[in-house]
Amino acid sequence: QVQLVESGGGSVQAGGSLRLSCTASGFIFSVNTMGWYRQGPGKQRELVGTITSGGRTNYADSVKGRFTISRDNAKSTVYLQMNSLKPEDTAVYYCNVQVRRQEVWGQGTQVTVSR
Repeated sequence: QVQLVESGGGSVQAGGSLRLSCTASGFIFSVNTMGWYRQGPGKQRELVGTITSGGRTNYADSVKGRFTISRDNAKSTVYLQMNSLKPEDTAVYYCNVQVRRQEVWGQGTQVTVSR
């Protein structure tokens, strides 16, 4: 079975940094595009960014220039480096993959940014 497990969330002050990790199992990680999403309190889930099997990234305008997605295929892990964090970045962050025409999500990890 496909499984995604996020880690690395926590509480930081505005301007600080966090690095989230998502470790995958149950599929051939190296050939899949991975996505990061987030859902803040009272808000809809939104796309943060994606990374293709070849390492090409795409980001939402709200995080462009501050967040960086990378992957380590040997470890079946995708990362989300978050710098210059703002209170509006507070959310539960999820990783995502489409495998065998099914959408798979991790359990999420909480990021809280105080001013």
